[in-house]
Amino acid sequence: MKFIGDRWLSSLLIGAALTLVVGVVMTATAPVACAQEEEGAESAPVAEEPAAAEPAAAEPAEGDATAEALSSYIAETDYTINTLIMFICAVLVIFMQAGFAMVEIGLNSAKNAVNILSKNVMDLCVGVLLYLFIGFNLMYPGDGWVVDGWLGGFTPGVVASDGTDYGDYSSYADFLFQVAFAATAATIVSGAVAGRMKFSAYLVYSAILTGLIYPISGAWKWGGGWCDAMGFQDFAGSVVVHAVGGFAALAGAIFLGPRIGRFSKEGKSSPIPGHNISFAALGVFILWVGWYGFNPGSQLTYAGAANANATTYIALTTTLAAAAGAVAALITAWGLFGKPDLTMALNGVLGGLVAITANCDRVSQPESLIIGAIGGVLVVMGVLLLEKLKIDDPVGAWPVHGLCGVWGGLATGIFGDLPDGIETVGAFFTVQLISTVAICAWAFITMSIVFGVLKGMGMLRVSPEVEQSGLDLEEHGVRAYPLGAEPS
Repeated sequence: MKFIGDRWLSSLLIGAALTLVVGVVMTATAPVACAQEEEGAESAPVAEEPAAAEPAAAEPAEGDATAEALSSYIAETDYTINTLIMFICAVLVIFMQAGFAMVEIGLNSAKNAVNILSKNVMDLCVGVLLYLFIGFNLMYPGDGWVVDGWLGGFTPGVVASDGTDYGDYSSYADFLFQVAFAATAATIVSGAVAGRMKFSAYLVYSAILTGLIYPISGAWKWGGGWCDAMGFQDFAGSVVVHAVGGFAALAGAIFLGPRIGRFSKEGKSSPIPGHNISFAALGVFILWVGWYGFNPGSQLTYAGAANANATTYIALTTTLAAAAGAVAALITAWGLFGKPDLTMALNGVLGGLVAITANCDRVSQPESLIIGAIGGVLVVMGVLLLEKLKIDDPVGAWPVHGLCGVWGGLATGIFGDLPDGIETVGAFFTVQLISTVAICAWAFITMSIVFGVLKGMGMLRVSPEVEQSGLDLEEHGVRAYPLGAEPS
């Protein structure tokens, strides 16, 4: 054990001595090494300067390639977002056809349900075909005006979109979105002529409106025509879509005349109640949801924080106007008739939505409430006005879309932010008034000619016998409900 201890002590002493020697050597040589590193650092730029110029020249080229790739990625991402959201909005607007159908069925007799559904289906189908071959490029002529600012060219089809030369969005999505608007304008008329118009005549009307009438006046604003050049503002179509459909509906109701029994010989109003108010309420809710494609979708570009914020703000003003319209219509009807009329409240929702459609991007929240509330009151007043004039509009198409569409156009001039090039509210209101009157007059006059010709040819209205028995069986050969089970 003593031997082991002595060896352990000897090893410890030897190790300590070696450590001390190594430490002294390292301390002595360290400054030399540091001096060599510093000297190398100072002399390297001088010795390597010519060689260093080559990497410096290569770096910008690599940076340019990276920036170009990043720019391409951003453009592709924006294109994808814009295209897909526009497609979703187009689907929402197309879904509005179901809402229009439910409102119209609910507010009309059960014996005409199949006829109403047939009209709403064909509005969309005929509209797609006519808008493809004629209407789309007639409404958006680009540089292809036949009469500058007034009449576009007749070029069929949709320009190809290969998804590589990035614009804001796909031309295919654009067509789907725009054709949904065209179908909306056409189907507005269906409710006003329900229960007495021949189905064949309705197909003729629908084709003419979606193929010619709507695209021509639409080009005046959205195609860059004379209204747009004046500074006319109609963000999503209070005038361009809804008032066109509303005044076409008014023309149809006038030329058809009222339904049998709607007014007595003495001129007294005898309302014909709808057969299913539940359908009507469901239809209004569907339309309200679809309007989030209609108005926010009209932002057209959605990528980026600014666009996202604008899109959701439009949804906010749209919602506020709809709610205010319903409340104002209900209160007005309650005060006039002594009962809270649900049908007036439902149309008040739609009146508020129509009124805000032109200006949802450029009015404040309090202003959107005012615009919607006035729209709701106008719906009730419009219904009473038509009764005084003995004009039969079973669903209130003209009060909702025509009258509130006009109000939306004019309200834009009163409340909306001034567009570029217009310096006063008075000048802006004048532009809105001129353009609104022109577009409404165009729709009413041209469709009066169409309905007048159809009436002169004996093609417009069904016989009294067919009207009384119902258009479903006589015009389509099928009933919506089993025999003997029709709702009263």
